[in-house]
Amino acid sequence: MDITDTNLWQQAAGDTDRNYSELCIKWDVILNGPGYAGPWPDCVSTLRADQWAGRKITDLKRFSEEMTEGDLVVLRIGTATVVAVGQIVGRYEWHDEFGDIDGWDLQHVRRVRWLWKNLGSPKVFDTYDLKLGDTTQKLSDGAVKEWLSSLVISGETSNRPVVELPALQEDNEVSIAALSEFLFDHGVASASITNLVNEIGELSRIAKWYQRSSMPSEHETVAYLVVPLLRALGWTPQRMAVEWNHVDVALFEQLPRADQSLQVVVEAKKMDKSCLSAKPQAMAYADGKPGCQRLIVTDGLRYGVYVRQGKQEVFHLNAYLNLTRLRRSCPVYECRGAKDALLAMAPEWKSIENIGTSEPDI
Repeated sequence: MDITDTNLWQQAAGDTDRNYSELCIKWDVILNGPGYAGPWPDCVSTLRADQWAGRKITDLKRFSEEMTEGDLVVLRIGTATVVAVGQIVGRYEWHDEFGDIDGWDLQHVRRVRWLWKNLGSPKVFDTYDLKLGDTTQKLSDGAVKEWLSSLVISGETSNRPVVELPALQEDNEVSIAALSEFLFDHGVASASITNLVNEIGELSRIAKWYQRSSMPSEHETVAYLVVPLLRALGWTPQRMAVEWNHVDVALFEQLPRADQSLQVVVEAKKMDKSCLSAKPQAMAYADGKPGCQRLIVTDGLRYGVYVRQGKQEVFHLNAYLNLTRLRRSCPVYECRGAKDALLAMAPEWKSIENIGTSEPDI
C-alpha cells in the first residue's frame, strides 16, 4: 500500500476492558466523544462549561476538522494492537444513534472504508508502538508505518461503497405511559408496573449520584440498583438468589432453587465497566442448563438482555435498556429497546416466541 504523502492517523476504539471496534468495523465508522453536547463546533461552549479539559476539545477538533477525506487510519486497542486499517470517506458527521455505545456517548462520527480488518487475529506490535492517550492522534514513524507499507489491498476493496448507517428513529423515545401500557398488554401485573414506574426514577437518581461522586462496587451495584429493579418487575426473594453458585443474581422459574429450575443468569459489572462484555461469563454459568433461556448483563444503569436461540448454546442480543435513555429500539446494535428489555426481564416472559413483539421494526 502506497502511503507516500498520505496523512496517517491512529484512532482508539475503547480499551482492552471495553472496546467497540466490532461496531466500528460493522458500520464503517470511527467514533469520538463525548457527544452529548451536540455537533462540532457548537458543542465547545457546553464542554467548556462542563469543565472538560482543553486536551479533549483539541482531540475532538483533530477528529472533526483535521482528518480529511483520503487520510488513512489504523483502529487500535491499547498501545500495541491494530484491528483494522481504513480510509476516511467524506466529512465529519454527528449521529445520535451512537449516543449510547455500552455506556459511552460517541455521536461524533467519521465514515471509513475499511481496507484491512481482522478482529479474530489482529496485528500485534511491541508495547507502545502506538500512542496512549487521546482518542485521535497522528501516527508516529516506526513499525506500524512499515507494516502499512507492506499491506496489499485489492482494487475491489479500495473502491467498495461504505455501509449505510442505521436510519435516525425520529420517534425513538419511550414515555413511561407507553412503557406501562406495553408491559400491561403483555401480561405484567399492574402492581409490578406501578412499582417499576416509581423505581425507574429512583434508580436513575441513584445511578447519576454515583457517577457524580464515586462509582459503586459490584456488590453495591447489585444491592442498590439491580435487585431493586428486579423486585419491582415482580421477582420474589424466594425465586431470586444473590451470589448463587458464583452467579451474581440467579432467577428461578420455581422452587427449589436448583440448576434445572434456573431461568435467568444476571451478571453485573461496576458502573465504569462494560456490561455487554460480560456476556461470555454469563454464558458460562448458563452452560448445561437448558432451562436458562435468558442472560441479563448490567452495570446497574444499562441492561443487555440476551435470549437463547432454539436449543442451541447461542444467545443473541434481544434488547438493550438504559434507564436514563429510554428508547424503542437500538439500531446500532440491531436490537429492541426499553419495552422489550423490561418484558424479557420480567417473570411473566415465557418463551422465545415473545421476541419482536414491539414496534417499530428495525
